Amino acid sequence: MQLNKRIFFILLGFTLLLNFAACKQKEEAKKPNIIIILADDMGISDLGCYGGEINTPNLDKLADSGLRYRQFYNTSRCCPTRASLLTGLYAHQTGLGWMTRVDMQEPGYRGQINHECVTLAEALKPAGYSTYMSGKWHVVLDSDCEPQGPKDNWPLHRGFDKYYGILKGASDYFNPTNLYEGDKHIEADNNFYLTDAVTEHACEYVNEHAASRKNPFFMYVAYTAPHWPLQAKNEDIKKYEGKYAKGWDKIREERYQRMKTLGIIGDNALLSVKTEGIKNWNSLSGEEKANQEKRMAVYAAQIDNMDQGIGRIIETLKKNGLYENTVIMFLSDNGGCMQPISRGNSKKTEDIGTPKSFESYGESWANVSNTPFRLYKKWEHEGGIISPLIVHWPRGIKNRGDEGFRDQVAHVIDLMPTVLELSGAEYPSNYKGNKIIPYEGISLVATFNDTAKVGRTLFWEHLANRGVREDNWKLVSIGTKKAPYTGPWELYDLDKDASETNNLAEKYPQKVKELSDKWYAWAKRCNVLPVSAAGWNDRIKKFSKKE
Repeated sequence: MQLNKRIFFILLGFTLLLNFAACKQKEEAKKPNIIIILADDMGISDLGCYGGEINTPNLDKLADSGLRYRQFYNTSRCCPTRASLLTGLYAHQTGLGWMTRVDMQEPGYRGQINHECVTLAEALKPAGYSTYMSGKWHVVLDSDCEPQGPKDNWPLHRGFDKYYGILKGASDYFNPTNLYEGDKHIEADNNFYLTDAVTEHACEYVNEHAASRKNPFFMYVAYTAPHWPLQAKNEDIKKYEGKYAKGWDKIREERYQRMKTLGIIGDNALLSVKTEGIKNWNSLSGEEKANQEKRMAVYAAQIDNMDQGIGRIIETLKKNGLYENTVIMFLSDNGGCMQPISRGNSKKTEDIGTPKSFESYGESWANVSNTPFRLYKKWEHEGGIISPLIVHWPRGIKNRGDEGFRDQVAHVIDLMPTVLELSGAEYPSNYKGNKIIPYEGISLVATFNDTAKVGRTLFWEHLANRGVREDNWKLVSIGTKKAPYTGPWELYDLDKDASETNNLAEKYPQKVKELSDKWYAWAKRCNVLPVSAAGWNDRIKKFSKKE
């Protein structure tokens, strides 16, 4: 009798355990899959759905049935944005206030993310998520990106189950030398193109997950496109032959008008004056025009190819029945890049875009990418920090309102709390024996079905370029190369002057002081000081010698 009772209770316990596991599996199945897609060095006006002439039908479809944010910000530079995206912290709090080039021995400028933060992948795994990444990592010291180096800040060691891509900040698209699968260095195959490879591995992860797992997944797809070098597939370049013959002045004006027609910008956004380094298109010789046309055609081809890849990811989700309950978020890491890069064996017009050439598209076209805003990547004026943000989630977005536009002021630090709310994951106060800094952002989930705006204060610093936005007010300055490195403050009312064309600093000195005091308090709290650590040549040389 006693034996029968014992067997009964064992079977009962086993049944309850199975039911609990089944309920847990159902609960996890309801949680959305989450995909964050990041473009590299792409301006806000490059996408078709944000006013550009580049062919981006797949992103346009996501925007047409999802949401487009009109006031979403990044950090103005590649690796700081990645650090903030992954952690929900300001980049200096993670140790990546400057770049991955050197460790400057200051808390905010260690050249890689520290262990006082957790990544999205580390936060999501305890909530039952599988975690995958395909693309550019760029949050580890360059000197640690070798097979024999330390790997504690590589993707597999920061929460990701699978990884494919490049660890450093830039790469040849046809023959990358810094290509990894997991922790293993690999060589590119014949007919290799990096953007396609990033897409293929993302699709492979979705297929493998759907075939073998029932739990939700998180995937971070970090394209290098359209970051220099200008290298694209010939069939994609051909689509844009002749497209840019009218030149940057005309293309910029056309984008500006389309942005107004689409509702991306309003009458408060004037077309800002070109910077001094940009020539009038008609002043160029025929040879110069042909060369510049080709540069922009290749840049456009790189974005086109990325969009094609996003289309393949979408089809893979649909094929596996995962599309309806997958949240897709698309953004860019900074504005268009004006950096003049020329490292290849040839900058002849016919070679631009091929493996022979390693060029950038330059300031004039970057000014077009950032239409209608001022300045570029690395500056904290709107041209450097404003980004498209597209959010698509068929099962979760029911009230698009206002034709799917959102005007809530938001920042890349908001992705961590957004993902936490979507997944039900808890943000840890301690992780692997380390005390974790509380995240800085706010969840955007409420904005998915609500257009109401809330007050917000955000901060920026890079290379002593500084910025703070509070509600409609924006205080910003341009860094200098000599001590104290910080230039004079400029003040703008973005509700009336979204393009920062009318400096109100002299008119409202008290507002300048108020916002400046807040910036310095933030800078002290978040390891931004001393700003002289932010990458000046003497410090770079000093710490490079130690390596």
